[in-house]
This record gives sequence, C-alpha cells and structure tokens, in this order.
Amino acid sequence: MLYQIMDGDYGGSCGGCSEDMTVEFGYEPHVLAVDDNLIDRTLVEKLLKNSSCKVTTAENGLRALEFLGLGSDQRNSLEATVSKVNLVITDYCMPGMTGYELLKKIKESSVLKEVPVVIMSSENIPTRINQCLEEGAQMFMLKPLKQSDVKQLKRHLMKYRS
Repeated sequence: MLYQIMDGDYGGSCGGCSEDMTVEFGYEPHVLAVDDNLIDRTLVEKLLKNSSCKVTTAENGLRALEFLGLGSDQRNSLEATVSKVNLVITDYCMPGMTGYELLKKIKESSVLKEVPVVIMSSENIPTRINQCLEEGAQMFMLKPLKQSDVKQLKRHLMKYRS
C-alpha cells in the first residue's frame, strides 16, 4: 500500500504503465535507495533495476547525505549531484538518522529540495505517514515493496518530472 499527498488519493493501481522507465522518460532515471536492512535494500534495488532505473544504494542517512553532497565537508559538490539523482527512496526507521530526518535535510537544501523523496516503512502508523507527507515526502510506501509499487512510483515520477 502507498500513500501520496499530491492527488489526495491514497493507494490505487497504476493501470497501463509500461515496464520500461527508459521508454517513458527517454533516459534512465537515477534513484538513491537508502535502507539499513540489506535484504530490503537489495529488494528495492532489484525492483528498480527491473524497471530500467540506475540505482545507487546507501545503508544509512549519513551515507545518503554524503552521496548527495550534503555531508559536512561537501557543500561545494551539489551541482554535479543534482543532475544525477531523480529520486530518493528511503526507509523510515534507521539507526543514526531516520528517513524523516533525511527528508528534512534534503528539503532544507536549496539545490535538492525539488528532488522527490519517497519514504518506506513496514509500520502503518498514520501520524508518521502524515508527518512525512507534510514535511514534503512525495509518497509513503509500506514495505515490503512489490513491482506494482514501483509502477506507481514510475507514474508519479512522470507526472511531476520537470
């Protein structure tokens, strides 16, 4: 099940989405997948690659910030990173920095704030879901993710791609 703020519509199916993101976008979207659990991270990576995405993985929020150029010593590398990443998908519950905290850091960045962030969790907690959506998450998805969830993500990316 997934939740999104843009349409006010929670859940739903993708309908007639094609399987290949490259055909739909004319390029291979680059997704940063963040999850402390190796099995979940590998599953998300596989699902995204099956949909023709380029995937970079990070095992926690701090590593994700480093990749995005938001690490404490990387303030000058934002220009290059922004053109590479089309989406960040992150677990909510991670040690050190939650997905919610990562979301806030990304949305506070003047350069990265337009990059869509999707939060995943195995816990269906309405207050948590609303908090993430209000802070700027594009979607909230329940784990484990399925290929149909990635189809919904693709449709969402197409709709809000600039």
